[in-house]
Amino acid sequence: MNRIFAALAVALTLTATASSAAAPADRERTVRQIRFAKGTTSTVIKGNVKGYNYVDYQLRASAGQTLKVGMQVSNLANHFNINAPDSGDVSMFIAGGGSKAFEGMLPADGTYTIRVYLMRSAARRNEGSDYSLSVSIEGKPLKPVSDKVDATIPGTPYHASTTVKCMPAYSKVRECPAYVVRRSFDGTATVEIRWDHDSKRRILFIKGKPVAADAPTPFAFRKNGDENIIDFGSDERFEIPDALIFGG
Repeated sequence: MNRIFAALAVALTLTATASSAAAPADRERTVRQIRFAKGTTSTVIKGNVKGYNYVDYQLRASAGQTLKVGMQVSNLANHFNINAPDSGDVSMFIAGGGSKAFEGMLPADGTYTIRVYLMRSAARRNEGSDYSLSVSIEGKPLKPVSDKVDATIPGTPYHASTTVKCMPAYSKVRECPAYVVRRSFDGTATVEIRWDHDSKRRILFIKGKPVAADAPTPFAFRKNGDENIIDFGSDERFEIPDALIFGG
């Protein structure tokens, strides 16, 4: 049953990105930067989208901050996704199933993209929609430990790397490279696991416990000795050692 749900999630992702990525040659992508007025951390953006055209709203934010996004639309086929930094078209949130709101802690530093688009069926009919997008950032960033205190790998923001046992979705168990940005020595850190070229999963730990990830699927967490085992549904698993998170 879990595999069925996972397959449906993948299908939703493909449907969501297809309207903005694989359609007619005359499709248009508009990129806009979100900037808050001085002294504020929220804004409301009004716009419209038509056919296969879509808008990417980009916002810089940091691990530990909470992003809130809500959208009101004139066409129910008007949705938004949220893509984590350097994730391409792989979304950490998909506004399907009637959902038009997101609230969650962010796992990594960088530029997050809120993609506004029409579902493919509506885009194919060249429908349009007016929307109102509310965006806010709350909380203080969890800054990385200075490389003067915990040296980073030259030319990177990571404090250490190793290999971990991983099972990406629809794949066999294997060893994957893993990197860490330590944000304290109490187990607060962002762990990044990579596989298959540009695929990656970033998980934020606070005091040794995972609290956020750049995945659309909720995760379950358990300890096995000094290993932190994190499952995203039944098809994706990562086993991360304490030594990578805490250092030592």
